[in-house]
Amino acid sequence: MNNVDLIIIGAGPGGYRAAEYAAKQGLKVVIFEDSEVGGTCLNVGCIPTKTYVHSATFEEARQRMSEVVPQLRQGVEGILSHPNITVVREKGVFVDAHTVGDYTADNIIIATGSETKWLPIKGLDNPRVVDSTGLLQLDTLPKRLAIIGAGVIGMEFASVFQRFGSEVTVIEYLKECLPALDSDIAKRLRKYLEKRGITFKMKTAVENITEIDADVILMATGRKPRVQKDLANTGIDYDERKGIAVDENFETNVKGVYAIGDVNARQMLAHAAEMQAVRAVNHILGKTDGIRFDIMPAAIFTSPEAACVGPTEDQLKAAGSDYVCKKAFWRANGKALAMGETEGMLKLFASPEGTILGCHAYGAHAADIVQEVSVLMCKQTTLEELADMVHIHPTLSEILKNAVD
Repeated sequence: MNNVDLIIIGAGPGGYRAAEYAAKQGLKVVIFEDSEVGGTCLNVGCIPTKTYVHSATFEEARQRMSEVVPQLRQGVEGILSHPNITVVREKGVFVDAHTVGDYTADNIIIATGSETKWLPIKGLDNPRVVDSTGLLQLDTLPKRLAIIGAGVIGMEFASVFQRFGSEVTVIEYLKECLPALDSDIAKRLRKYLEKRGITFKMKTAVENITEIDADVILMATGRKPRVQKDLANTGIDYDERKGIAVDENFETNVKGVYAIGDVNARQMLAHAAEMQAVRAVNHILGKTDGIRFDIMPAAIFTSPEAACVGPTEDQLKAAGSDYVCKKAFWRANGKALAMGETEGMLKLFASPEGTILGCHAYGAHAADIVQEVSVLMCKQTTLEELADMVHIHPTLSEILKNAVD
């Protein structure tokens, strides 16, 4: 049996970041991966979909994806070539709580990610039905695309494939798309996409695939933690739906065993997984950090894109919180007008004393603007302080400044 300082299962954003950081701190690391390094995000998720977002045609998108993904994968392989890291290209299976395959360690990080959550609908075995991975593997553009689910995955693909020329219909059980987004922003974005030609069927449940008249049907009803059956050998607390239970350091109930990223189902975002990796390794090293996991920005790369950080207005109301709401619009911004990107709105929330609580927006480069707000929130910035900060003219960042002027 080979003894090392740290075993990591999974080489996605959380796993490879944990390996890189731990190795640089002098730990001997073994990382298990039975598929391509980079995980869902790099191979079949965020990166491939962004090549589609930034391509003019379906053919160009497929070409760009075939170039960009291997290039980034090579970059991850480079990170994992550190002398303190051993990559084992097989599935990491627990023998017991501190033994995986032929390796044993006091500290183990589980970073097995997530997989498509399939709804129990009749006719799922129909070859027309695909998940996001299957849709990215299509070599011909579907004439008619039906999407079940108006969350992040569904909305991004709806926006992209409509632009490529597909006739797109989105079917959603809830009354509004993108539930994590402020409902006012989400509704405006949906209405704009409707004007572009996307059909939305809200408050609609699908009981049988045969009801749907389309060439390809995308199941975009979310993702679930990829919980391995061998966890039964460890005594770790987990739930197949809610994932692996962890504390604020992402340690499980078994001392020295951590679970980061989608597998703990706390915040299913690549950048969340990376920061959780840093926290877990810091805990192993006995270091403290100031990472704010309660401030987690997120983006939806529709066209125009949307982004958010902090609570929605509905959540603030439901919690009985006192707040002020400031609004600004892309159409009043010089750079947006010059770019021909006048569609967009921003809502900035603050406490009555002026401390920034959150921001939800849609419009060109909304993610960049929300990222600025996220930084300000980490520093407990007030609206008054934001109003005193100089912003370059002409830029889209002035939209945020206009909200408080």
